[in-house]
Amino acid sequence: MATTNLSDYDKTTIPNSKNFRFGIVVSEWNADITENLYLGAEQTLLENGIPKENILRWNVPGSFELIFGCKHMLETQKVNAVIAIGNVIQGETKHFDFVCDGVTQGIKDLNIKYDVPVIFCLLTDNNKQQSIDRSGGKHGNKGVECAIAAIKMAALTSF
Repeated sequence: MATTNLSDYDKTTIPNSKNFRFGIVVSEWNADITENLYLGAEQTLLENGIPKENILRWNVPGSFELIFGCKHMLETQKVNAVIAIGNVIQGETKHFDFVCDGVTQGIKDLNIKYDVPVIFCLLTDNNKQQSIDRSGGKHGNKGVECAIAAIKMAALTSF
């Protein structure tokens, strides 16, 4: 459980990345949550000097499809980092576990295979309220945190 505001960061520690290009792959499942995460990420990139034309967005049907969407983006687009945005909420079946595990392993595998970082912005919450709280609610917006991670990782790999 988040205990701090996910949107808090020290702007003086953010590398200059105005010439970088960022990809964002967004799950359409739980769109009210994922759209808020996207808006947090996009706004953070813009506030840190990334031109709008250097932010590429692709939508995929669900969180499990984030893996292929990110892979395809890495293979076909010139980007310095990719942010995978999704939301899975615990239900009554093991489907939650399979999707969360699969996406986690898939994103990890992309980070091992490619020299472009893929940032994990998948909310895996027990209920809808937790997702709301982490996508612009009382705990801030995980999209902001992931955009900052994307900037820092893109700068790390640009040496």
